[in-house]
Amino acid sequence: MKTALSDWFKVLILLLDEGIIIAAVLLILHFLGVKIPIGLMISIALLVGIVVLVIHVKLIPSFHLKKVVKSLSPVGNVFVKGENWKAKSEGDYIEVDENVEIMGIKGLELLVRRVEKE
Repeated sequence: MKTALSDWFKVLILLLDEGIIIAAVLLILHFLGVKIPIGLMISIALLVGIVVLVIHVKLIPSFHLKKVVKSLSPVGNVFVKGENWKAKSEGDYIEVDENVEIMGIKGLELLVRRVEKE
């Protein structure tokens, strides 16, 4: 799967969020009088940043999932890009949590088919 620029932008936003939290924790510790050497703070921030980056990069494929949230027999619901959509399958019964591919749209209903597992 090709990673789009928008996917990397999402990861950057997630990393900025984590960076703000780390900075806030360090600032609170400073105001509470907890003395942490600057080298240790930088090391911890870098280590946490690398771990968080790896986790977020592994999440990129989930940005593109289209999961069934109410079984399609043939009409049900799918979750696409953070939204719940009414969907109709191409005749197959599709279970909850299966991935689907969007084939088209008719009004406010998605036309989908099951994504075959590799």
